[in-house]
Amino acid sequence: MTPRPPGTPQPDGLPAVELRRFAEGDSVEALTGLLHLAYADHAAAGRVFFASYQSVQDTANRLAEGECWLALSGGALLGTVTVAARHAAPEGYPAPAGAGSFWQLAVHPSQRGAGLGHRLLALAERRIAALGADRVAIDTSAGAAELVGWYLRHGYTPVGTWQWEVTNYQSVVLLKELPPTG
Repeated sequence: MTPRPPGTPQPDGLPAVELRRFAEGDSVEALTGLLHLAYADHAAAGRVFFASYQSVQDTANRLAEGECWLALSGGALLGTVTVAARHAAPEGYPAPAGAGSFWQLAVHPSQRGAGLGHRLLALAERRIAALGADRVAIDTSAGAAELVGWYLRHGYTPVGTWQWEVTNYQSVVLLKELPPTG
C-alpha cells in the first residue's frame, strides 16, 4: 500500500489523521488555542464553556486529570479529547460513582462535518472502557440543543442537571453504558 501524504483523504473520505497521546514537547499553548477556537461559536451564542476562555495553566491542570489525546494531520492540531475512567465527580453530581468521563472534546472549525468529532468520541469511549469503566458520564450546556442532540444520537441519555461555577449555563448530565471489553 502506498502511504498517503498528511491530510490526504482516506478511502472513507475522511482526512488522514493521526490520533495519539499528548506527549512531552507538545504545546499546551497550541492546545489552549485550539480549545478557544473550537468553543468560540458557543461563547458567541452566549454559552461560555470553560474551554472557550481557560488559561494555559487551566489547560495543563485539566490535562493532568486524565489522558489527553490529539488529532493531527501533517503536524497540524485538528482536535483533542481528554479521558479518565472512574473520574472523580463533585458531591451531588447526578451520575453514578465510578463512571468514566471525557472533557475538552474539540475539533478545529475547518474540520467540522468531516467525522473527526465522531472519531474522537469513539476513541474516548474505547479508552474509558479499556481503563475499566462500564459507563461514561459527561455534561454540556442544556442550551446547546445541537450538541445535546449529537450526544443523544450517539447513545447518551440525560440523567440530571448540574451548574458549574466556571460556566454561565445549566448543564445537562448525560450517561452512556459501554459495551464490555475483551
